[in-house]
Amino acid sequence: EFTEEEKTTGIWWRQLAAGGMAGAVSRTGTAPLDRMKVFMQVHSSKSNKISLVGGFKQMLKEGGVTSLWRGNGVNVLKIAPETAIKFMAYEQYKKLLSSEPGKIQTHERFMAGSLAGATAQTAIYPMEVMKTRLTLRKTGQYSGMFDCAKKILKREGIKAFYKGYVPNILGIIPYAGIDLAVYESLKNFWLSKYAKDTANPGVLVLLGCGTISSTCGQLASYPLALIRTRMQAQASLEGSEQQPMGRMVKKVLEKEGFFGLYRGILPNFMKVIPAVSISYVVYEYTRSALGIQK
Repeated sequence: EFTEEEKTTGIWWRQLAAGGMAGAVSRTGTAPLDRMKVFMQVHSSKSNKISLVGGFKQMLKEGGVTSLWRGNGVNVLKIAPETAIKFMAYEQYKKLLSSEPGKIQTHERFMAGSLAGATAQTAIYPMEVMKTRLTLRKTGQYSGMFDCAKKILKREGIKAFYKGYVPNILGIIPYAGIDLAVYESLKNFWLSKYAKDTANPGVLVLLGCGTISSTCGQLASYPLALIRTRMQAQASLEGSEQQPMGRMVKKVLEKEGFFGLYRGILPNFMKVIPAVSISYVVYEYTRSALGIQK
Protein backbone atom coordinates (compact mmCIF):
# COMPACT_ATOMS: atom_id res chain seq x y z
CA GLU A 1 0.00 0.00 0.00
CA PHE A 2 1.50 3.38 -1.07
CA THR A 3 1.14 6.84 0.46
CA GLU A 4 -0.22 9.77 -1.59
CA GLU A 5 3.29 11.29 -1.63
CA GLU A 6 4.77 8.08 -3.07
CA LYS A 7 2.08 8.02 -5.78
CA THR A 8 2.59 11.66 -6.83
CA THR A 9 6.41 11.54 -6.80
CA GLY A 10 6.54 8.33 -8.84
CA ILE A 11 8.33 6.36 -6.12
CA TRP A 12 5.54 3.74 -6.27
CA TRP A 13 6.81 2.20 -9.54
CA ARG A 14 10.34 1.91 -8.11
CA GLN A 15 8.89 0.23 -5.01
CA LEU A 16 7.02 -2.18 -7.30
CA ALA A 17 10.18 -2.83 -9.33
CA ALA A 18 12.15 -3.55 -6.14
CA GLY A 19 9.38 -5.88 -4.95
CA GLY A 20 9.29 -7.63 -8.34
CA MET A 21 13.05 -8.17 -8.34
CA ALA A 22 12.93 -9.49 -4.76
CA GLY A 23 10.11 -11.87 -5.72
CA ALA A 24 11.96 -13.15 -8.81
CA VAL A 25 15.21 -13.90 -6.93
CA SER A 26 13.32 -15.37 -3.96
CA ARG A 27 11.22 -17.70 -6.15
CA THR A 28 14.29 -18.81 -8.10
CA GLY A 29 16.22 -19.51 -4.89
CA THR A 30 13.44 -21.64 -3.41
CA ALA A 31 12.22 -23.21 -6.71
CA PRO A 32 13.49 -26.76 -5.90
CA LEU A 33 11.40 -26.78 -2.70
CA ASP A 34 8.40 -25.41 -4.61
CA ARG A 35 8.74 -28.15 -7.23
CA MET A 36 9.04 -30.73 -4.45
CA LYS A 37 5.80 -29.40 -2.90
CA VAL A 38 3.89 -29.72 -6.21
CA PHE A 39 5.44 -33.17 -6.85
CA MET A 40 4.27 -34.41 -3.42
CA GLN A 41 0.81 -32.79 -3.75
CA VAL A 42 0.15 -34.67 -6.99
CA HIS A 43 2.10 -37.96 -6.69
CA SER A 44 2.33 -38.71 -2.97
CA SER A 45 -0.36 -40.87 -1.31
CA LYS A 46 -0.79 -43.52 1.41
CA SER A 47 0.14 -46.26 -1.07
CA ASN A 48 2.94 -44.21 -2.67
CA LYS A 49 4.67 -42.32 0.12
CA ILE A 50 7.29 -39.86 -1.11
CA SER A 51 9.83 -38.49 1.35
CA LEU A 52 11.76 -35.26 0.79
CA VAL A 53 15.03 -37.11 0.08
CA GLY A 54 13.28 -39.76 -2.03
CA GLY A 55 11.43 -37.12 -4.04
CA PHE A 56 14.59 -35.16 -4.81
CA LYS A 57 16.38 -38.39 -5.82
CA GLN A 58 13.52 -39.21 -8.23
CA MET A 59 13.62 -35.74 -9.79
CA LEU A 60 17.42 -35.76 -10.15
CA LYS A 61 17.38 -39.24 -11.69
CA GLU A 62 14.68 -38.28 -14.21
CA GLY A 63 15.99 -34.90 -15.34
CA GLY A 64 19.25 -33.95 -13.62
CA VAL A 65 19.99 -30.88 -11.49
CA THR A 66 18.31 -28.38 -13.85
CA SER A 67 15.00 -30.28 -13.54
CA LEU A 68 14.71 -28.88 -9.99
CA TRP A 69 13.90 -25.49 -11.58
CA ARG A 70 11.15 -26.71 -13.93
CA GLY A 71 8.25 -24.27 -14.03
CA ASN A 72 10.32 -21.47 -12.47
CA GLY A 73 10.44 -19.39 -15.68
CA VAL A 74 6.67 -18.89 -15.88
CA ASN A 75 6.52 -18.49 -12.07
CA VAL A 76 8.91 -15.51 -12.33
CA LEU A 77 7.27 -14.11 -15.48
CA LYS A 78 3.86 -13.84 -13.80
CA ILE A 79 5.19 -11.57 -11.01
CA ALA A 80 4.99 -8.34 -13.08
CA PRO A 81 1.39 -8.65 -14.39
CA GLU A 82 0.11 -10.12 -11.10
CA THR A 83 1.66 -7.34 -8.97
CA ALA A 84 0.57 -4.53 -11.32
CA ILE A 85 -3.04 -5.80 -11.60
CA LYS A 86 -3.27 -6.40 -7.84
CA PHE A 87 -1.97 -2.89 -7.06
CA MET A 88 -4.29 -1.12 -9.52
CA ALA A 89 -7.31 -3.22 -8.51
CA TYR A 90 -6.60 -2.65 -4.79
CA GLU A 91 -6.61 1.13 -5.26
CA GLN A 92 -9.93 0.99 -7.14
CA TYR A 93 -11.60 -1.37 -4.63
CA LYS A 94 -10.46 0.84 -1.72
CA LYS A 95 -12.19 3.86 -3.31
CA LEU A 96 -15.29 1.78 -4.00
CA LEU A 97 -15.57 0.22 -0.52
CA SER A 98 -14.45 3.02 1.82
CA SER A 99 -17.34 4.52 3.81
CA GLU A 100 -15.44 7.81 4.28
CA PRO A 101 -13.34 9.41 1.52
CA GLY A 102 -9.62 9.10 2.33
CA LYS A 103 -10.22 6.71 5.26
CA ILE A 104 -10.46 2.95 5.15
CA GLN A 105 -11.39 0.56 7.97
CA THR A 106 -9.65 -2.80 8.60
CA HIS A 107 -12.58 -4.89 7.29
CA GLU A 108 -12.76 -2.67 4.16
CA ARG A 109 -9.01 -3.10 3.62
CA PHE A 110 -9.42 -6.88 3.95
CA MET A 111 -12.28 -6.89 1.42
CA ALA A 112 -10.31 -4.70 -0.99
CA GLY A 113 -7.25 -6.96 -0.61
CA SER A 114 -9.26 -10.15 -1.17
CA LEU A 115 -11.02 -8.72 -4.25
CA ALA A 116 -7.74 -7.38 -5.66
CA GLY A 117 -6.13 -10.80 -5.15
CA ALA A 118 -9.08 -12.52 -6.85
CA THR A 119 -8.95 -10.05 -9.79
CA ALA A 120 -5.20 -10.57 -10.30
CA GLN A 121 -5.56 -14.37 -10.05
CA THR A 122 -8.40 -14.37 -12.60
CA ALA A 123 -6.23 -12.45 -15.08
CA ILE A 124 -3.04 -14.51 -14.70
CA TYR A 125 -4.60 -17.91 -13.88
CA PRO A 126 -3.65 -19.54 -17.23
CA MET A 127 0.00 -18.93 -16.24
CA GLU A 128 -0.68 -20.76 -12.94
CA VAL A 129 -1.95 -23.80 -14.87
CA MET A 130 1.11 -23.71 -17.15
CA LYS A 131 3.40 -23.42 -14.13
CA THR A 132 1.92 -26.63 -12.64
CA ARG A 133 2.15 -28.49 -15.97
CA LEU A 134 5.75 -27.35 -16.59
CA THR A 135 6.72 -28.17 -12.99
CA LEU A 136 5.42 -31.74 -13.35
CA ARG A 137 6.58 -32.34 -16.93
CA LYS A 138 8.81 -35.23 -17.88
CA THR A 139 11.98 -34.67 -19.90
CA GLY A 140 11.05 -33.80 -23.50
CA GLN A 141 7.31 -33.39 -22.83
CA TYR A 142 7.32 -29.65 -23.58
CA SER A 143 10.06 -27.61 -25.24
CA GLY A 144 9.05 -24.50 -23.28
CA MET A 145 6.24 -22.25 -22.10
CA PHE A 146 4.74 -21.53 -25.56
CA ASP A 147 4.87 -25.20 -26.56
CA CYS A 148 3.08 -26.06 -23.29
CA ALA A 149 0.33 -23.46 -23.96
CA LYS A 150 -0.07 -24.67 -27.57
CA LYS A 151 -0.41 -28.35 -26.55
CA ILE A 152 -2.89 -27.62 -23.74
CA LEU A 153 -5.03 -25.53 -26.12
CA LYS A 154 -4.91 -28.16 -28.89
CA ARG A 155 -5.66 -31.20 -26.69
CA GLU A 156 -7.97 -29.79 -24.01
CA GLY A 157 -9.34 -26.48 -25.29
CA ILE A 158 -9.47 -23.02 -23.70
CA LYS A 159 -11.29 -24.26 -20.55
CA ALA A 160 -8.18 -26.19 -19.48
CA PHE A 161 -6.47 -22.88 -18.63
CA TYR A 162 -8.97 -22.40 -15.79
CA LYS A 163 -8.86 -25.88 -14.22
CA GLY A 164 -8.82 -25.59 -10.43
CA TYR A 165 -9.96 -21.95 -10.60
CA VAL A 166 -12.80 -22.35 -8.04
CA PRO A 167 -10.67 -23.81 -5.17
CA ASN A 168 -7.99 -21.24 -6.02
CA ILE A 169 -10.40 -18.29 -5.60
CA LEU A 170 -12.00 -19.84 -2.50
CA GLY A 171 -8.52 -20.21 -0.98
CA ILE A 172 -7.77 -16.49 -1.32
CA ILE A 173 -10.43 -15.51 1.26
CA PRO A 174 -9.24 -17.57 4.29
CA TYR A 175 -5.61 -16.90 3.37
CA ALA A 176 -6.03 -13.11 3.09
CA GLY A 177 -8.30 -12.87 6.14
CA ILE A 178 -6.13 -14.93 8.51
CA ASP A 179 -2.89 -13.43 7.16
CA LEU A 180 -4.15 -9.87 7.81
CA ALA A 181 -5.76 -10.63 11.20
CA VAL A 182 -2.69 -12.47 12.59
CA TYR A 183 -0.30 -9.83 11.19
CA GLU A 184 -2.24 -6.92 12.75
CA SER A 185 -2.63 -8.77 16.10
CA LEU A 186 1.09 -9.63 16.36
CA LYS A 187 2.17 -6.12 15.35
CA ASN A 188 -0.19 -4.47 17.86
CA PHE A 189 0.91 -6.90 20.61
CA TRP A 190 4.58 -6.00 19.99
CA LEU A 191 3.79 -2.26 19.99
CA SER A 192 1.82 -2.46 23.24
CA LYS A 193 4.53 -4.56 24.93
CA TYR A 194 7.83 -3.08 23.71
CA ALA A 195 7.33 0.19 21.80
CA LYS A 196 7.69 3.42 23.78
CA ASP A 197 7.41 6.46 21.52
CA THR A 198 7.05 4.95 18.05
CA ALA A 199 4.31 3.39 15.94
CA ASN A 200 6.93 1.71 13.70
CA PRO A 201 8.08 -1.69 15.03
CA GLY A 202 11.05 -1.91 12.62
CA VAL A 203 11.73 -4.09 9.58
CA LEU A 204 12.79 -7.29 11.40
CA VAL A 205 9.71 -7.31 13.66
CA LEU A 206 7.46 -6.72 10.64
CA LEU A 207 9.24 -9.55 8.78
CA GLY A 208 8.69 -11.86 11.74
CA CYS A 209 5.00 -10.91 11.96
CA GLY A 210 4.67 -11.40 8.19
CA THR A 211 6.31 -14.84 8.27
CA ILE A 212 4.06 -16.10 11.10
CA SER A 213 0.87 -14.60 9.62
CA SER A 214 1.65 -16.00 6.16
CA THR A 215 2.28 -19.47 7.66
CA CYS A 216 -1.09 -19.36 9.51
CA GLY A 217 -2.85 -18.26 6.30
CA GLN A 218 -1.21 -21.10 4.35
CA LEU A 219 -2.29 -23.66 6.96
CA ALA A 220 -5.92 -22.58 6.56
CA SER A 221 -5.96 -22.49 2.75
CA TYR A 222 -3.54 -25.38 1.99
CA PRO A 223 -6.23 -28.08 1.39
CA LEU A 224 -7.78 -25.87 -1.32
CA ALA A 225 -4.32 -25.27 -2.83
CA LEU A 226 -3.73 -29.04 -2.98
CA ILE A 227 -7.10 -29.65 -4.70
CA ARG A 228 -6.36 -26.80 -7.14
CA THR A 229 -2.95 -28.30 -8.05
CA ARG A 230 -4.41 -31.78 -8.57
CA MET A 231 -7.16 -30.38 -10.81
CA GLN A 232 -4.58 -28.42 -12.83
CA ALA A 233 -2.44 -31.54 -13.25
CA GLN A 234 -5.24 -34.05 -14.06
CA ALA A 235 -4.95 -34.15 -17.85
CA SER A 236 -1.15 -34.50 -17.76
CA LEU A 237 -1.32 -37.67 -15.63
CA GLU A 238 -1.68 -40.95 -17.51
CA GLY A 239 -5.01 -42.70 -16.93
CA SER A 240 -6.26 -39.87 -14.73
CA GLU A 241 -10.03 -39.35 -14.60
CA GLN A 242 -11.22 -35.73 -14.86
CA GLN A 243 -12.94 -34.93 -11.56
CA PRO A 244 -14.77 -31.85 -10.21
CA MET A 245 -13.69 -30.24 -6.93
CA GLY A 246 -16.25 -31.91 -4.63
CA ARG A 247 -15.52 -35.43 -5.87
CA MET A 248 -11.78 -34.88 -5.61
CA VAL A 249 -12.03 -33.69 -1.97
CA LYS A 250 -14.18 -36.76 -1.16
CA LYS A 251 -11.68 -39.08 -2.88
CA VAL A 252 -8.70 -37.63 -0.98
CA LEU A 253 -10.53 -37.93 2.37
CA GLU A 254 -11.64 -41.51 1.65
CA LYS A 255 -8.27 -42.77 0.42
CA GLU A 256 -5.81 -40.72 2.48
CA GLY A 257 -7.77 -39.25 5.39
CA PHE A 258 -7.77 -35.62 6.58
CA PHE A 259 -3.96 -35.33 6.52
CA GLY A 260 -4.01 -36.27 2.84
CA LEU A 261 -5.15 -32.68 2.23
CA TYR A 262 -1.78 -31.52 3.63
CA ARG A 263 0.54 -33.54 1.35
CA GLY A 264 3.64 -31.49 0.49
CA ILE A 265 3.24 -29.01 3.35
CA LEU A 266 6.74 -29.76 4.74
CA PRO A 267 8.70 -28.40 1.72
CA ASN A 268 6.14 -25.56 1.58
CA PHE A 269 7.01 -24.51 5.16
CA MET A 270 10.73 -25.15 4.61
CA LYS A 271 10.80 -22.46 1.91
CA VAL A 272 9.06 -19.74 4.01
CA ILE A 273 12.11 -18.50 5.98
CA PRO A 274 14.65 -18.62 3.08
CA ALA A 275 12.08 -16.98 0.76
CA VAL A 276 11.40 -14.14 3.22
CA SER A 277 15.13 -13.67 3.94
CA ILE A 278 16.13 -13.60 0.24
CA SER A 279 13.24 -11.20 -0.53
CA TYR A 280 14.30 -8.84 2.26
CA VAL A 281 18.00 -8.69 1.24
CA VAL A 282 17.28 -8.29 -2.50
CA TYR A 283 14.52 -5.72 -1.84
CA GLU A 284 16.85 -3.57 0.28
CA TYR A 285 19.67 -3.70 -2.30
CA THR A 286 17.28 -2.92 -5.19
CA ARG A 287 15.69 -0.02 -3.26
CA SER A 288 19.16 1.41 -2.72
CA ALA A 289 20.13 0.93 -6.39
CA LEU A 290 16.92 2.68 -7.53
CA GLY A 291 17.57 5.62 -5.20
CA ILE A 292 14.70 5.05 -2.78
CA GLN A 293 15.50 6.55 0.61
CA LYS A 294 14.65 4.57 3.74
